[in-house]
Parts: sequence; C-alpha cells; structure tokens
Amino acid sequence: MSINPSYLEKFVVSTAKAAVGAYPFIGKNDKKLVDKGAVDEMRKELNSIDMKGKVVIGEGEMDDAPMLYIGEKLGTNNGQEFDIAVDPIEGTNFVAKNLPNAISVIAVTKKNCLLAAPDTYMEKIAIGPNPKKNLLDLDNTVEKNIRLLSESINKPINEITACVLERPRHNKIIKSLKELGVAIKFITDGDITPAIETCEPQSGIDIYMGIGGAPEGVLAAAALSALGGQIQGRFVFKDQKEIDRAHSMGIKDINKKYYTDDMVKGDVIFSASAITNCGLLNGVKKENKTFTVSSLAIHKSANIKKRVKSTFFYE
Repeated sequence: MSINPSYLEKFVVSTAKAAVGAYPFIGKNDKKLVDKGAVDEMRKELNSIDMKGKVVIGEGEMDDAPMLYIGEKLGTNNGQEFDIAVDPIEGTNFVAKNLPNAISVIAVTKKNCLLAAPDTYMEKIAIGPNPKKNLLDLDNTVEKNIRLLSESINKPINEITACVLERPRHNKIIKSLKELGVAIKFITDGDITPAIETCEPQSGIDIYMGIGGAPEGVLAAAALSALGGQIQGRFVFKDQKEIDRAHSMGIKDINKKYYTDDMVKGDVIFSASAITNCGLLNGVKKENKTFTVSSLAIHKSANIKKRVKSTFFYE
C-alpha cells in the first residue's frame, strides 16, 4: 500500500513552516532560538495532519524538549500510520551566522519501513542513479570505488567530482582522491544536500563520501530511494554507551552495512525547504508580511519530484 498522494503537500508545508520559524533568527548568532523557532512551527503543522505519526529519527529524547524527540507521537491519531524522520534545521550554525545551505527536512514512510538510526556517526558513500545496483562498497579502497564509478558512468577519473566534509578524519580519503586526480568539493557542515545532489546532474557532484551523522544518512537515503540514487552506510560508534543505545533500538549487528533499501523500505515522501540559499533551492524571502519558501518535494510511488514555492501571510 502506497502513501496517499494528498499527504505530500501537507509534509511540504511542515518543512516550509519550519523554515519560516527559523527565519527571524538568521544572523542573530543564537542557535537555540533558531532550533526552537523551527521546531515549534514544524510540530504545530505536523500535529494538524490526519495521521498516526511516530518520530523514529529525531533530535533526542523526551526530556530534550523543545526538540522533536524520538518516539514522539504526531498527528490527529486518524489516517495512515507513518514512521517519520525529521531534521527541522540541518545547519543550525548556518542560520545563526547567516551562511548558505541551511534546510529543514522530513522523510515519511509507512510504519516499520524506516531504519531507526541512533544519534551517532555513520560512514557513508552516495552516488546518483546507476544501472548496477549497490555498485560501491565501504570496504573497498577509495581507488576501487572511484574506478568502479568511472567505468559505470563512462566518465574519466580526472573529470569526477567528489564531495567531502572538511574534517581531519577524512584526510586519508582526501589524499587518495588527490592522488587519483579527482576534483574535490569541500563542505563545512550538513551532508544531506550533497548526497541528494549526486542525483542532480547540474550540481556537478558525482559521489559523496565520508563520515557524518547517522540520522542525516537515513534522511538522505529516503530522498535517494525515490530519486533512484544509491547510498551505503555503516554506524561509527564512539563508545560503549552509544553501542548500548543502538542495541536498545533493535540494532543487533553493529558492523552491518546498510544499503538504500535497508534504510528505507517501500514508498516514501521527502521534503526539504531552504532557510538560507543552497545548491538546490533559494532561501526564505520576506516581503512586508509575506514569506515565500522554496522546497524540494518528492513522492516515490507517485513519481513526483518537483520544486515548489509556498507563500504564507502573517499578521
């Protein structure tokens, strides 16, 4: 059973309203107010939807309010049952400092179809649509993965562009890419957007690789699942406490590699709304009392992928 297409617009409004909630705090250098502004608007909108929703990927536990916490029930308790992954602000720091690439994101599947990822790190590798399923592997060397990608998309290695989060932990990856002659696009935070951009030819990004947040990995997988892209991820735990937490969430094999279909099963709705300008979308625009928000709206079973503009008037 697919998700009713009427839900797409409702979930797009939820991320768009979150973007509007964050807007007043752009450049104010207060990350707490940014978070609260987005979360309050998103929660209010999601609770107005006729659904039985449950947050399986959120920003913490119940005591971490005002965050949308793991296990939180959302909606009117009528309609379809959903698992929900949310990131009301990916790039809180970007909003606080008035920098590009801040977005509000949600992914929705039917109940029990979304990997409940603990709030830890994840090793990831993502590419766009490819004729060969599960082409790349985290256990391959960087060189092998790049050569496999080059052969598969018929693109010379020195014309491939890899996106990497600029962190010391990625020095070995960066060194290998440079030795191969691969172009590198560095990012400072937020890896949902570049993973999705592997499916956008105009972005110029052929592959995203490195270690980032596990929740963001599942959110990216939701979009890639609908766009025909590929991702593989594996949790990276920093201590026993994180491992115990993963076990409590039902993760038995802590070394398992997850492909796209392991993270997101069946139909999915995905929405990302820009708060500040990003590669995919324009940031929130305000004119008098009217806010205009640009969003990427995706519904897998309905074969919908579109950019939409939402307009809200506030007295």
